[in-house]
Amino acid sequence: MEWGTVSAASMAGMGFSLAVSVLGPVVLAIVLWRKKRASWVSFLIGCGTFIVFALTLEQLLHIVVFSAFGGLLQNSLLLYALYGGLAAAAFEECGRLLAMKFLMKNRLDGGNALMYGAGHGGAEAILIMGITSVNNLLSSMMINGGGIDQALAQLEPELQTATYGQLSTLWLTPAYQFYLGGVERISAMALQLCLSVLVYKAVKSGRKKFFAAAFAVHFLMDFLTVIAAASLPVWAVEAALLLFTVLIVWRTALVYRRKDEASGA
Repeated sequence: MEWGTVSAASMAGMGFSLAVSVLGPVVLAIVLWRKKRASWVSFLIGCGTFIVFALTLEQLLHIVVFSAFGGLLQNSLLLYALYGGLAAAAFEECGRLLAMKFLMKNRLDGGNALMYGAGHGGAEAILIMGITSVNNLLSSMMINGGGIDQALAQLEPELQTATYGQLSTLWLTPAYQFYLGGVERISAMALQLCLSVLVYKAVKSGRKKFFAAAFAVHFLMDFLTVIAAASLPVWAVEAALLLFTVLIVWRTALVYRRKDEASGA
């Protein structure tokens, strides 16, 4: 097998995405703890809710649905995007609502709503992008150091070929795309904070429109990302995602400030 070399720029991009995914949520939580006096328990509740509702319950649904309708969904981009967006919004926003209503009812205020969002988005970032970035960095070091052949020699020939195909993306992928993973996590983290504020508003005010807004925003973000990714380059998708997130942050900040003024939170 002929191995390429993973560029320093690509590895720097992996490091950037790793830092954003792991250090970003922790730094954000520390700021909220110091500035908003938010509880670390809220952070842990956010982490746990993401793991239970998104990584466990939602994935179980996917197994059932794809076993029954996998062919239909895979042959229709629109149906696939609709299903994915609805499933993600339903599980994550219902989980967020239940967590705030029952697990955080004694400490639910603006600061803890944001702390919950840091935990929810932080678990997502660490478990998805963080672990991927670590694996990419370690694999890149082994490829550049010449130790990858020895590691693959212990595998069956078919698995060696499959692993080589996967690892080849590390030197064939343009360096800038590794940075986009970190940019995506910044957008996702900001969105998780906004969604947490909207659901917090729904719980505190009893107005269902705020929960509906959180559900709609989550669905639209996932739905449009899938549709756009099918026809646009990665950088364009991430740019559009970032722009959409900025608009949601701006609008949610207005809602958050009004709530703070009304409740003193």
